Amino acid sequence: MPVMPMFPLGSVLLPAMPLSLRIFEERYLKLLGDLITEENPEFGVVLIERGTEVGGGDKRQRIGTIASVIDIGTLDQHYGLESFGAQRFRVNAWLPDDPYPMADIDFLPDLIWDETLAPARVHLETKVRSLLAFASEFGDLQYGSDIEISDNPIDALWQLAGILPVGPLDQADLLESQSADELIKRTYELVTTLDETLRAMASQMGEMPEGFAGE
Repeated sequence: MPVMPMFPLGSVLLPAMPLSLRIFEERYLKLLGDLITEENPEFGVVLIERGTEVGGGDKRQRIGTIASVIDIGTLDQHYGLESFGAQRFRVNAWLPDDPYPMADIDFLPDLIWDETLAPARVHLETKVRSLLAFASEFGDLQYGSDIEISDNPIDALWQLAGILPVGPLDQADLLESQSADELIKRTYELVTTLDETLRAMASQMGEMPEGFAGE
């Protein structure tokens, strides 16, 4: 049961997804200084269910993801870091902030790939890319439909989940998936719901883009 420095956020970090942070709060500047001294710097990220990222006193999810740091420097005149999601974990207990949050955690097992899921993975990717292309007609998105996806099938599944334009609670639900098959099914359900919602909105506004009248 390792003890890990933690960075509660208002967003979810999924495995194989990037995370950039600008750091200005004093306790996390101390964390940044401690990370610089580590050979393989990493910290845990959990979603704040209630409260804010600044000042503490928040309620936090118990399932999170390790952020593996790849660069520490300055971002937009602030100290910051670049990292990516690694292994998932469950918080056993929160320890007193000293000065930043610390937690006793257990690592969760990595999802195992089954080659029989390959057709479902390909179909999911098609649906996700189609959704992103459709959604981009209504505004700017963080990720475009042409984004590159990992050749590693498990990383690809997490990335397909991570690029969906959904809220943090939906992503937190995906993070709890216990198998590759479950992650595919949960992500597909979200894609389907989003697609139906967007089509209904477009129909009401009379703005259905050509080529998206239905499948």
